This record gives sequence, C-alpha cells and structure tokens, in this order.
Amino acid sequence: MWRFANSLRALWLGLACLWALPSQAQRAIWMWEADSFATLEQAEASEAHLQFLQAKGIRTLYLYADAYEGRHLLVQQPQRYARLIERMHARGFEVYALLGSWYLHTERYMLPDYRDTALAMLQRVLDYNAQVAPAARFDGINLDIEPHLLDEWSTQRTELLTRFVDLSHAFMALKRRSGLGLRIGAAIPFWFDGLPVHWGGQSKPASEHLQDIYDYVTLMDYRDHAEGPDSILSHAREELAYARRIGKTVQIGIETSPNDIRKVSFDHLREADMERELGKVQQALSGDPAFGGFVIHHFSSYRRWLARQR
Repeated sequence: MWRFANSLRALWLGLACLWALPSQAQRAIWMWEADSFATLEQAEASEAHLQFLQAKGIRTLYLYADAYEGRHLLVQQPQRYARLIERMHARGFEVYALLGSWYLHTERYMLPDYRDTALAMLQRVLDYNAQVAPAARFDGINLDIEPHLLDEWSTQRTELLTRFVDLSHAFMALKRRSGLGLRIGAAIPFWFDGLPVHWGGQSKPASEHLQDIYDYVTLMDYRDHAEGPDSILSHAREELAYARRIGKTVQIGIETSPNDIRKVSFDHLREADMERELGKVQQALSGDPAFGGFVIHHFSSYRRWLARQR
C-alpha cells in the first residue's frame, strides 16, 4: 500500500508539473535505429509507439533515416517512411529525419575520406522529400555526428571542429540547392561555446559558427537540475543569448539513459523530478523566442526509465 501511494503521488506530481508548463513548449525525442525500424515495419509496435508519444506530450519525432544492419529503408522501401509520416502528420506530429549513428560511426564524417559519404547521407533525405507527396515529407533534419567521439579529438580538436563547421556549411548548401524548405539543425554539446574556431574569416566559438550556419541547434545540455552552477540553464545561457541576436532557436536536450556520472542524466531520479526541473527551465525561458523546447534522449531509455517507476 505504501509503494502504491507513493507511486500515485509521483504520478500526480509529474502530471501537475506538466499542466503547469506553458503550452508553447514543444517536446521532441530522438528515436534510434532499432526503434525507428520497428516503428516503420511493425504495425503493432508503430501504434504503441505513437500512442506513447501522444501520452507523454511529445509532438516531434526524430526518426532515424539511414542504414542499419545492412538495410537502408529510406532507399530500399521509401514507401514505409511515406506511410508512417503521412499517418503521423494526420495525428498532429512533426517528423524529422535523424542522421548520425553509433552503428555507422558517423563521427568519422569529419575526416576527408568520409566527406562524400556525409553529403550523400543528407542528399538521400533531400531526394526523398523531393519525390514524395507533401504530406509524406520530413519536416526537418536533425544531425547527430559528433566529432568529439573520434580518437583523434585529443590531439586534433581544432582541426576537427573546423572540419565540422565546414561540413555543416556544405550540408546547408545542399539544402539551398534543393529548394526545399525543411529545417536542418545539429546536436552539439553545451561546451562547444568554450572552443574557438577560425572559419570564414572569423574567430569565435564553435557553437556560434554552427548557430550561424544551421536553422537551429539542439544543445546536449545533459544535467539533472535546472538552476545554479553546472545546470541546464547555466550551460544554455551563451547559446540562447547568441540565438536571440541572430534570430535562431536552441532546443534543450536532456538525458534519461543510465550514466556513471549521476548529474548527466535523470535516470537516477523520477519522472516528477524531471518534470519539476524542466518546469523551472521553461518558466525561466517563458516568452524567450530563442527557446525551441526540449528534446529527450532517447526513446528506448525514456520508456525503460518510466517503466521502472511503475
């Protein structure tokens, strides 16, 4: 009985925090390879996944759209994407193509030998959008190709960051040539604002170069508390301020996967705790045009974390 009462209390607190949030805050979620392919290929899983997203107030799905385990559904079976996206649009969702993969080691795309592979990855999504009906098109693209995962990062950080900025410029050039209006953004760690890069005749933080280039950025702002030093708000401050200056948006990414460093993830806390902290962030940023909402990492870990609390 005590456990049941506490579970009800936690659920009530979480719902109360959700109701207290201003309605304009958007929520998105990253969905990686296996979950995305299941959503595309299995009717029962697909419906269960969409119902889960609706129940949690998540209106934007970052759906993986590259190769996995020897298959490339976007190329081989594009009708699966078209049917799912049409269905999701009819239910009020937005769908972004998620590009970047631990499986494919896309951090290597910073290296010269992989540049053509990186550009082809993006071009496939642009080609798909150009070939399908408007209702079946991706609304945007979220890139997650992290140069700091490379072994060379410790000795070639400045060079790799410069290549990342240059590759980002090339990505956006492809978009402009396509004539398509979809939004493209990149996931970046919050500490990129402390790493200077000289590119395009300007020396400034890597984060600012990337914010100049992309339509938006998703800040991997992985902390388990909203306020104070080393917090979600403190780490987002510079990116939000710059976004206001240039008329762009910053999405704030939060983590639910297990992590040895407790402060990085909400995994060791409960849903009510996360909602309380996100409520504080949203309250602090209420009315801020630079705030683009929250992105949860990631679909599987979020569901497992919630299931443990039942």
